[in-house]
Amino acid sequence: MVAAKDLTGNLKNGAERRPRGRPRAFDDKTDQNVIKSLDRSLEVLGELARLEATTLSELARALDEAPATVYRILVTMQAHRMVEFDEAQQVWHVGAGAFLIGSAFLRRTGLIERARPVLRSLMEATGETANLGVESDGAVLFVSQVETHAAIRAFFPPGTKSPLHASGIGKVLLAHAAPDQVRRLLARPLQGYTDRTLTDSGELSAALAEVRARGYAVDNEERTEGMRCVAAGIRNAYGETVAGLSVSGPVSRVRPDAIPALAARVVEAAEAVSLALGARPVSPPAG
Repeated sequence: MVAAKDLTGNLKNGAERRPRGRPRAFDDKTDQNVIKSLDRSLEVLGELARLEATTLSELARALDEAPATVYRILVTMQAHRMVEFDEAQQVWHVGAGAFLIGSAFLRRTGLIERARPVLRSLMEATGETANLGVESDGAVLFVSQVETHAAIRAFFPPGTKSPLHASGIGKVLLAHAAPDQVRRLLARPLQGYTDRTLTDSGELSAALAEVRARGYAVDNEERTEGMRCVAAGIRNAYGETVAGLSVSGPVSRVRPDAIPALAARVVEAAEAVSLALGARPVSPPAG
């Protein structure tokens, strides 16, 4: 029975409409539900973020679009501070407006806020860059970093992405991910970035089992030659591994013999953030 409405449009008999965040047909992905101009604008913004600083012609070439079309999109987004134009260099950048909108993602949980002082302490204790990352669209998304003061250092600014199978944080997240997610990753070819990247599904599976057993992961020049990373997982109040924390540095400082002590500090830091998020303490090993 359909509830009757009065002249104001309110439902009678005490019935109320439940507010919805999406229309009834939200699963409909047909073209009628896609705003093509907005879709194209977001593609431009995404490519500009990837290139970091680029001329109009370079951006248009990368998108295979007419420069005039890309220019109109850029000028529109510039009015909303989503992009900025450097007159001196004649290049376009992502603008402050995009940062303000993107920072809403970081405010969605207390992860960033609670991890920040731990990252700073970890950097000071180890002398290496400390990183915080989460899984996003099948990759590691770095959401916070505290850089070392050393001249030679790792650099993963917030917003940078890295493949799951070729990063310390990525392997930590995979080691505790749902089996279906891991199976989907292992079912497709794994890209190699250096001679040390684990591209064999069997080798990666064995590496993930080792991560679970010892409590931390090592990226041994698997993404970038000359750089090593040690990572550990961060748990939420439900015991789920929702993020990873790591330190990264050149192989000249992050030597194999230094990894156990470095890993102990990383695991301790990750546990501190986990407790701050409401996770239960890890039980000490028996004996």
